[in-house]
Amino acid sequence: MPKATHGSIDHPLRIGEVELPCYVLDDGTRVLSLGGMIKAMGMSSGSAGGGDGDRLMSFAAGKSVSKFISPELATRINSPVRFQAPTGGSAATGYEATILADLCDAVLAARKAGALMHHQEHIADQCELLVRGFARVGIIALVDEATGYQRDREKDALAKILEAFVAKELQPYMKAFPASYYEEMFRLRGLPYPPAKPQFRPQYFGVLTNDIVYERLAPGLLDELKKQAAKDERKAHLHRRLTQEVGHPKLREHLASVVTIMKLSSDYRDFINKLNTIHPRFNETFALQLEDPDR
Repeated sequence: MPKATHGSIDHPLRIGEVELPCYVLDDGTRVLSLGGMIKAMGMSSGSAGGGDGDRLMSFAAGKSVSKFISPELATRINSPVRFQAPTGGSAATGYEATILADLCDAVLAARKAGALMHHQEHIADQCELLVRGFARVGIIALVDEATGYQRDREKDALAKILEAFVAKELQPYMKAFPASYYEEMFRLRGLPYPPAKPQFRPQYFGVLTNDIVYERLAPGLLDELKKQAAKDERKAHLHRRLTQEVGHPKLREHLASVVTIMKLSSDYRDFINKLNTIHPRFNETFALQLEDPDR
């Protein structure tokens, strides 16, 4: 049985909130922990037939993904590596590190072909984030090697880059706008609440929200968020592009104030007049008496 010469469960590769134990064996093989791979791909641990190994194998052999997996990759997935950890103890199980990237490619190909089942879509989302993170770190590593900088950088520099990039992508898509915001918006616009369909929102609410929130949150914020959205294939809500450290706390603070002003207003025009006084739009020096009732 091969033995790991480098690596420790106390120093895993961190990908967002996922910790992926990794090792280098005495023959130079880079290995990722099987359990870590399962978590990194967003899969539930185990299966009806057994443990993590069965879970990964059964997923790869499933109807949705198997036709996008080459025979060579299928053989590798069905042949996990058993090795001795540096600290000894019972044998550990893992896979040669590049299998994770190859399996992610197969999942993304299945999604592109529309072959994935609905409950597997989140796995494809995880795979996309991983592949993008690995690609970014890979080009940085190549530049460092070509320039010789790899000898001077910190030992965990690449891991930090990967963690920062993927953690940003994996930040939870929290429900940023409280229900009271929409309840008051319906009231101020003279619309019945709750609507017949629970998730219904008039399309123009997005235009109003841009004015109420993003044009008043920070200078140039709305334009920058729209630029990012235009370049992004996955058209997520604007608030999902705000930073966790500054953007989201400021958004929550602003919305709390907005909802209070809404509750104190008799109609939409009254609300906007109050809002212009308390939270004026950036780059405006006074409240404008606009004729457009939506403003």
